[in-house]
This record gives sequence, structure tokens and C-alpha cells, in this order.
Amino acid sequence: MQRFENRTVRPGGLIAILGGGQLGRMTAMAARTMGYRVRVMDPEAACPASFVVDETIVGRWDDADAARRLATGADAVTLEIEQIGVDALAQVAALAPLRPGVEPVRIIQDKTLQKTWLAEHGFPVGPFRVVTSEAELQEAVPALGGRVFLKIGRGGYDGRGQVRIGFDEPATEASIAEAWKALGERPAVAEQALDLECEISVMAARSPAGEVCSYPPARNHHENQILAWSVLPAEIPHDMELHAEGLAEAIISKLHLEGLLCVEIFVTRDGNLYVNELAPRPHNSYHQSERGCVTSQFEQLVRTTCNLPLGDTSLITPAAIVNLLGDVWLDREDEPDFAAALAVPGVKLHLYEKHTARAGRKMGHLSATGATADEALQRVLEAKRRLG
Repeated sequence: MQRFENRTVRPGGLIAILGGGQLGRMTAMAARTMGYRVRVMDPEAACPASFVVDETIVGRWDDADAARRLATGADAVTLEIEQIGVDALAQVAALAPLRPGVEPVRIIQDKTLQKTWLAEHGFPVGPFRVVTSEAELQEAVPALGGRVFLKIGRGGYDGRGQVRIGFDEPATEASIAEAWKALGERPAVAEQALDLECEISVMAARSPAGEVCSYPPARNHHENQILAWSVLPAEIPHDMELHAEGLAEAIISKLHLEGLLCVEIFVTRDGNLYVNELAPRPHNSYHQSERGCVTSQFEQLVRTTCNLPLGDTSLITPAAIVNLLGDVWLDREDEPDFAAALAVPGVKLHLYEKHTARAGRKMGHLSATGATADEALQRVLEAKRRLG
């Protein structure tokens, strides 16, 4: 694999992004603001990013030929989705600087590898077992206390590829077998259900030169395993903030990852922190960084991709987002009442130009600022309510 000098990519250069979803779209918009040209690769020609970039390469996530075309002539390449085939990533890395790099993505994109890596390197994780057969799952569930989240190793996203065991009624051999079949009988991680106070996330950034920083923690709320809303600051004790930020910075450094790493963290009722999952890209829980922080996560990704100094991650004002899923558009004859939502002070609308609404599909989000975290959150929740 070719090694590239850590030269700075100056405005006017070409940034390539693996993935053209909403994260790629918002990263491209930040890059265009800074004067860069942008090319993306995505399975869909009319992906959200396609409307704001210079060129769209159509290709599946494991399409090595499309990945080569994406990287050819690019000054640097980044990604907005981690489910890119390792062979395709290697093709890219042979042609241009790939940030975050092949090995960090290989580890993170498979939850069985990711969770094992975290545990082996001493990072706090809840009790878990990697299972590769129904027999192993039958043993794991009682060993983990009988209440278990089963997460598929590769491909799960936004609650997909995940089942709960032993929550509605005690786990039985039959219900465990049913859960194993529901996930396609593929390698998975069985995780013990923890007694949670809340869920937070921390976004860390690391430049090719090794400079590392993190954003203040965000507090997140999920519904049906999909992020419903997120708010900055998380309003947790200061020592817990520092601990969470230290975890994120240590993980991104240990992975030697160049770019962004979002670390999702469980906060238990007894005050302990446990790493849940990693994402080597911009993250839904930091969309409000566009409103509340000196440097948005999207500008930060452009900076790390281009080997520029990292931006200031300080919080300027409390900010919150609420996701707009396809459900908002379904079972109605007219469009959502965006004017009513925008009448709420401090609220902005962000739509992703996805033209087919489906239940659970992220179509956009609302953001708001406020004097306090709660005020910002209540504003976006009220704006969503006004959509009708």
C-alpha cells in the first residue's frame, strides 16, 4: 500500500467521499464553503450529496472499480459510512491519502471485532460475548443475566440488525433460537442490558499530524433504536465530561485514525461509563455542532481530510436537534407544516433531498439554539410537534 506525505490539501483541491448520504452532503457543503471541489461515490445516482457536489460515481460499497474511479485524481479521500468493502478501501488507499485509513474502518465496521478490540485494549465495555452459532447464543444469554441485546456483526444500522432477548418475557430456548434466526444466523455480539441513566456521545478528531481534540459530550435519546433527539451540552457532571472526552481521545489515538470518531457511551445509574459503539465519521448526534460550536463536525472532517489545523470545538451556545423520519410524511395528504415549525424562535430546517419517504428513514432534522440545553431541546420538540 502506497504511503503518502502528509501534505496540506489547499482550497481548490479535490476531496473524494465514500458515500453520498446526508452526512456526505453536509460534509460536501462545508467543503464547498471552504473552496474545495468534491466527488462522491454512492449506490444511488440521485443520492443526497449528488445535488451539491461536482461529480457522483455510482457504485456499491464493495465495488473496487468504482472506488478506484473515485480516488483517481483526488487529493484526499474520506468517508461518511463505514460499511465500505475492505478491498475497495485498499484500492482507494493505493491511489490517494485515505482518512480515516483502512485498518480502523476494518475493525469498526464489524461489531464483533470492534467490541473485542475495545475490551482487549482496556476500554470500559459492558459484559458481552461474541457468538457465531445458536449453541453459543444459548449459552451466552443466561451467562449475561438473561436480558440481552443481540447485534449483528456487520451491516446493522439505525436499529436494524438488532434484536432484544428476555425483555418482554423471560428468555427461553425457543425465543433465543428465534432471535438467532431473525439475525440471519450470522456472527453477532450479545451484550448484557445495563441499568442506564442516559446515553451520551463524544466526537473526537485527529489530524494526520497526530493532533487530537474532542467536542463536549452530547446527550441522546433513542426511540425504536433510532436517534430521536440530541442536545449539547449533555449536562452531566464535569468530571464525567472529562472522563468521556478522555476516553474518546484515547480510542482515536490508539486506532491511529485520521478523521472523526464518534464514541457512543452508556452512563449507568451508579455513575460508570461504558463504551457502546464507534463510528469513524460524522454522526447524527453532532448535527447541532453546526449551530452550537465554533467548528461544526463537518468542517472538522474537511480539516482532518485536508491536513489542516483542527478547529476550535468550544460550545458557543446550547443547541439541539430532532430527527425528521419518513413517518412525518406518511399518512397525510399535504406536506408537513414547515412554516409553523420555523415560527418557533431559534429553529432551522435541514432537509436532505430524499424524495421517497419511508418509515424510519432519516429525511432531515430541525435544529435550535437556546439560553440553556433544555430551552434548545424544547424548541426543536415544539417545532416538530407543529409539523402536524
